[in-house]
Amino acid sequence: MDARQSDSGRVLTFRHRRSDYDVTNTVQVSEWQDVCEAVHRIFSRLYPGVSFQPLHRAFQDFDRLFRGRMPGYLGCDTVYHDIQHTLDMVLAMARLIQGHDESVAMRDRLGPARTLIGLITGLFHDAGYIRHAEGESHVNGAEFTGYHVTRSAQFLDRYLSDHGMGPAAGTARQIVHFTGYEVLFDQIRVRNRGDRILGHLMGTADLLSQMSDRCYLEKCRDRLFPEFVLGGVAMYRDVQGRLVTRYRSGLDLLRQTPEFVRNVCQPRLDHDFGGVYRYLEAVFDGRNPYLKGMQNNLFYLEKVLAGERWPLLRRKPPCVLWEQESVENMRRLVAERLRELRHEAA
Repeated sequence: MDARQSDSGRVLTFRHRRSDYDVTNTVQVSEWQDVCEAVHRIFSRLYPGVSFQPLHRAFQDFDRLFRGRMPGYLGCDTVYHDIQHTLDMVLAMARLIQGHDESVAMRDRLGPARTLIGLITGLFHDAGYIRHAEGESHVNGAEFTGYHVTRSAQFLDRYLSDHGMGPAAGTARQIVHFTGYEVLFDQIRVRNRGDRILGHLMGTADLLSQMSDRCYLEKCRDRLFPEFVLGGVAMYRDVQGRLVTRYRSGLDLLRQTPEFVRNVCQPRLDHDFGGVYRYLEAVFDGRNPYLKGMQNNLFYLEKVLAGERWPLLRRKPPCVLWEQESVENMRRLVAERLRELRHEAA
């Protein structure tokens, strides 16, 4: 049995971590209001008296965009990179910023203006998966996988300019690329060391939040693989026109996950991002629940892989999308795409 203190002072008791809550099991990361409130508390602690209004409005606009209520856009239909993923990531980023600014000298703190831009960028770091309402030839946002961060940068440019933050748009366009694979990190052009640290905190939050998710393994198998199929990552044609298969199935993706963590994720966290995940220890009294959650998932995956014990992966996480029929639509689209690819390979 576990127990946590709520904001009202009541002790909440529950047996297991809930699938739509953060790593501390105290913030519902499927609801923007809950995450906004948690981030507001952090922001007010760090920068008392500074207006939170631009970020509160950004949370509202994020919800409008991803729920399909922003004019010109269709809403979120990517089953892995859903609404919960972004909210979980932004909460992790706010905690990383808190740990950083409470650990460094005053002159080295990020400060309120940079923090606001960083968190707004985090809210829209996956806006590039959202399809336009008119003139759209793509059938699902996952088809933008290979260049979705560039599209997110374009959205941020428009959004910040439209809301009186145009001078910061250049920073947002650059640091959002710390969440992707489209631009080499040493080619990301930032103005100063503070902006680069902000990018490192953002990239770290993006990795840790998803890999510490209670249902990370099930989501990789059942949701990331379908996105990779539609995005041309699982199977694609090389320059000679030959069909290349990187992931044959969701189970195959899981089999390759330990190697991906060793060769890609860990070097990013420790080297490319400078080990900034350690700042979380300042927030959690020397502990790092995100790193622990990630390690627990990988340990459990190794246990599953050792005996091909796939029935152990039986959690059914919520999928927080624009329309719930998006889940069934994606299944249909993926089945069709796989049939086409396998027919071509035959």
